[in-house]
Amino acid sequence: MNDDQFNTLDEKIDALVALCAAMKQENQLLRASQHNWQTERQQLLENNRQAKSRLESVLSRLRSMEQSQSA
Repeated sequence: MNDDQFNTLDEKIDALVALCAAMKQENQLLRASQHNWQTERQQLLENNRQAKSRLESVLSRLRSMEQSQSA
């Protein structure tokens, strides 16, 4: 191999190393984003569960009031 070929190979290796570093950083950001979305999803599911529970309680009281008025 001559010097030009070595230089070309060296440049390609440097580019590959830089690409790997960039991909590693992007992967870390994506994992953090995924964690945030999962946390937010769990919070929304919990909020939904609480709202459903409150709504069922209100409906039960309304039915109870309706039955007492009918009697």
